[in-house]
Amino acid sequence: MPRLAVDLTALRRSRDLRLITIGQAAASLGTQAALVAIPYQVYVLTRSPFLVGLVGAVELGPLIAGALVGGAWADRFDRRKVLLAGQVVVSIAGGLLLAASLAGDPHVAIVFALAAVLAGATAIVQVARAAVVPALAGPEYLRSAIAVNFGVAQLSSVIGPALAGPLIAVGGVEAVYGLVAGGFAAMLAVTLPLPPLKPTARDEPHEPMGRSIAEGLRFVGRNRALMGSFVIDLTAMTFGMPRALFAVLSLTVFHAGPEGTGLLYAAVALGALVAAILTGWLEHARWLGRITIVAVVVWGLAIAAAGIAPSIWICAALLALAGAADSVSAVCRSVINQAVTPEHMRGRMSSVFMLVVTSGPRLGDVESGVAATLLSVTAAVSTGGLLCVMGVGAVMLAFPQLAAYDGHREERTLAA
Repeated sequence: MPRLAVDLTALRRSRDLRLITIGQAAASLGTQAALVAIPYQVYVLTRSPFLVGLVGAVELGPLIAGALVGGAWADRFDRRKVLLAGQVVVSIAGGLLLAASLAGDPHVAIVFALAAVLAGATAIVQVARAAVVPALAGPEYLRSAIAVNFGVAQLSSVIGPALAGPLIAVGGVEAVYGLVAGGFAAMLAVTLPLPPLKPTARDEPHEPMGRSIAEGLRFVGRNRALMGSFVIDLTAMTFGMPRALFAVLSLTVFHAGPEGTGLLYAAVALGALVAAILTGWLEHARWLGRITIVAVVVWGLAIAAAGIAPSIWICAALLALAGAADSVSAVCRSVINQAVTPEHMRGRMSSVFMLVVTSGPRLGDVESGVAATLLSVTAAVSTGGLLCVMGVGAVMLAFPQLAAYDGHREERTLAA
């Protein structure tokens, strides 16, 4: 019988991996709480829903730039130094948000500017950390290390927003910004003892930054299994992620108020967390691409069913199932991505992965909003899930290499 619980051997064997994971947990709590605090502060300052919506647009450009530049830096310089530099900037940005808020009501432009800096620097940290994990875990424990990191991220996505509300109620947004600065300061402290984490040295000199980024994009485009894993995730999130409609569902369909909105958001993350903890069965799975395809189909069908659920509890249960399927898909895709990527390209590949993961839900917000305007909110959710399933068929035709991916063969190559 395959084990269910994720294997923690990699953490026990590697002090450096433990430090990275502890730092990730501390930093992620702050960044997840900030996702609540920054829009909340903007609304309190302006009473403008438009400006609240503009926060995501302001953060998107720095996030893209930070991911691409951070990926190139992680493949060029000591990744420990890249992590430290990004963490210093995030801690300073969090500290400035705290100071500006303590001084009185800051101008909204200051909040926007610091939110942009925070997004860009956080992207650098996340990309560098993703590039570091495979080397610290080693080929034998790569899958379990990725599952553990994904589980930590999901746990933070549950606890961080839940913690933000009480913190704001007791200490204002200043308490959250203090958590941001403190979390990354803690990550900085556990990163300092790490040894140099240099990418595999190559004989040729460093190419210009723009050419280095372009080389990373070309590498992703050439590897069809890798590209298929990115496209299938974009398909799932663009058509099947109705998070923008959770509040509308709760208020107008289930009449469950803001508590119901929180329940729907938490259900997806909770399902993903439970599934990540129980991904031990994936550690020796061979056909990870096929598992990814099945998981995305389950995601789409669960979302389609959630759109016609007769009660909020059934809807939440279906969203938890969708979150669990997404967790399985995410772990499989992460293993595929790292296994097919040579060490000297891991930073740039991770930057593309991050861009896909962050842009997909934003595209889903747009798709959900347009569909709900043209149809009803329930029809928008259900049709989005069905379009996701249809999109999987198109991905299978366009990228047959994803279904053909042989994890055992790739890992033997990686170990060699």
